[in-house]
Amino acid sequence: MSGFFKSSIGRKVAMALSALFLMFFLIIHLAVNITSLFSEDIFNELSHFMGTNPLVQFALQPVLIFGVVFHFVMGFVLELKNKKAKGVAYAKNNGAANSTWMSRNMIYSGLVILAFIVLHFIDFWFPEINTKYIQGDMSGMHDGGFRYFHELVEKFHNPLRVGAYVVAFVLLGLHLAHGFTSAFQSMGVTAGRKKKMQTFGKLYSIIIPLGFIIIALVHHFNH
Repeated sequence: MSGFFKSSIGRKVAMALSALFLMFFLIIHLAVNITSLFSEDIFNELSHFMGTNPLVQFALQPVLIFGVVFHFVMGFVLELKNKKAKGVAYAKNNGAANSTWMSRNMIYSGLVILAFIVLHFIDFWFPEINTKYIQGDMSGMHDGGFRYFHELVEKFHNPLRVGAYVVAFVLLGLHLAHGFTSAFQSMGVTAGRKKKMQTFGKLYSIIIPLGFIIIALVHHFNH
């Protein structure tokens, strides 16, 4: 297994698998959050399930956190190794001739997205962990009094926070636009289907971030 991660192909495949896992999670996360636009009760019920179900809390959530950390660490490792392999001459080459701006700056968009994830954890996850496992108070978990709809709306009152969310999701869209195709290429499943995968990747990289942006803006302007 250690030899797998030491090889360039192994690292790229591991990076791709973590990316696909996180992209699937984004679909689930958006599906839950988008219900807050038309039903407070449904959103509270789904959030309650996600926040109290043992399988989600003690199995899927740790896997998700590991996936996020692994993806970003592996991304930084690959970036450093690529720059080291190409040497000083890399900086002198005209990279735009052979690659897009986004592909050359994935590490920077990744850093901004990572900062956003930290903000998101501070807004929602840390308070929940503090309430449930440090204070040991589960009373608010059963009536939407904690974290759920009202907590969501309250976070989007501040225009600066909403602006940060919008910028982060725009960068996420750009990150996904390149990362989606790259992930499938690393898995070797795009041969003969490259155009379809690129089209699907573009749609995904637009729809998912746009959905989160709409949620933030609607709650900001309606409440």
